[in-house]
Amino acid sequence: MKPELTLSLQFADASHRAQLPRHKVARWIRAALAAPGEITVRIVGAEEGQALNREFRGKDYATNVLTFDYSHEPVVMADLIICAPVVEAEAREQKITLEAHYVHLLVHGTLHAQGDDHEDEAEAEAMEAKETAILAGLGFADPYAR
Repeated sequence: MKPELTLSLQFADASHRAQLPRHKVARWIRAALAAPGEITVRIVGAEEGQALNREFRGKDYATNVLTFDYSHEPVVMADLIICAPVVEAEAREQKITLEAHYVHLLVHGTLHAQGDDHEDEAEAEAMEAKETAILAGLGFADPYAR
């Protein structure tokens, strides 16, 4: 049985709204949750993505996903900020569907929300293995096999 999830899905950039129906986003996040979660997913444009990345990470460019984790237990509480234009460009560059890339980023962000990281090689390998297994369970290809 998958953990309970309270999901807030927000579209500041609605260009991919049709590819992100609430029931699918919830299923993808639940697949990566190990505990109950209260998660907000906000799809943003390049300007907001860049401003948040600059303010909170000191990097002056829009990135694909930012995770703001507030609690790991007993309830995972986090905001996942996903930048639509970056996702679209990366999907095109990697020759994968928008859906496949969004699923990967939602799983990736959800793992970050629970404390997983990829700061060193061992952490990166462990996190990538988790992502690959979760994505396979959802019917998606290994994003690191390219």
